Amino acid sequence: METKLLEITTENMEQAARMIADGKLVAFPTETVYGLGADAMNGEAVGKVYAAKGRPSDNPMIVHIADKKDLARLTPVVTEVMKALMEAFWPGPLTMIVNKLPGIPDATTGGLDTVGIRMPSDETARALIRQSGCPIAAPSANISGRPSPTTAQHVVTDLAGKIDAILMGDECQVGIESTVVDVTGENPMILRPGIITRGELENAVVKIGKKVELDPALLVNRPRDVSEPDFKPKAPGMKYKHYAPKAEMLIISGEIAKVKTEIDRLKSENEAKGKKVGVILFEKDQSREAAHDFFARLREFDEQKADLILAGALDPNDGVGFAVMNRMLKSAGYHIINV
Repeated sequence: METKLLEITTENMEQAARMIADGKLVAFPTETVYGLGADAMNGEAVGKVYAAKGRPSDNPMIVHIADKKDLARLTPVVTEVMKALMEAFWPGPLTMIVNKLPGIPDATTGGLDTVGIRMPSDETARALIRQSGCPIAAPSANISGRPSPTTAQHVVTDLAGKIDAILMGDECQVGIESTVVDVTGENPMILRPGIITRGELENAVVKIGKKVELDPALLVNRPRDVSEPDFKPKAPGMKYKHYAPKAEMLIISGEIAKVKTEIDRLKSENEAKGKKVGVILFEKDQSREAAHDFFARLREFDEQKADLILAGALDPNDGVGFAVMNRMLKSAGYHIINV
């Protein structure tokens, strides 16, 4: 398959929107990471997304909309919690898990009776959705299990020849995927942390008497137990291997001075054995920089053919640091050295 590389022009946006409407696959930029888009209401088109990514079919997709009125096509009711969160964070990097309407294909929702919905703040993304005339199902535009793509070139590396087109937009502003919040229960629950933090979410819903809960699995530094066959993830990233670089990766956790000393020691020790070693280390006040840079750094080390990546842990008490650590732990296969 020839993949068209489309610069962001009026003509190319119209072409990309027609491709989506015709059941084809188009990768496009959002403020979080690049997404791989298909008509969310076309089960056959969504099936092509799973095939192109090598993505398990029970891993649900996030549906992207351009306007709040688009919710009427996807969910039967807009609750007070949803209204509060939309007012505070849409358009932006927040996904809400809501009850779905019957017309949404099972391919889009991973067979669940819920669907994840978000309204991106990226103008190119919203324009594509409007022009295509349909909600767009769009997981990250990468090979499943690989670091998420934050530049158009990352998408080219993973998916050229496997999808119909790539809109060649700018580098993503946020750099990690959206915060995912399940709003189908009594209180909203974070299933995947992101740049919008628990504290910010609580500020938005406290006025209607709600608190924000965390999926208990987010507080455990080991993979979720998915051995039971009936475990069905409500959000992307809850079940399968994610974000993995090609190199072995270790996380060094502890007081920052000790972390730096241990990273230096391990780097010297492994370089003496002829290994190429990459280092990812952010200062305490750099959690947002870490979010922006983390996936790009992993891909840089892949290009450099690193054998080992040493990463300093971020402060989990910092809301954004907690979100980056969620990705870092999965990238490293939960291999942590405490110093």
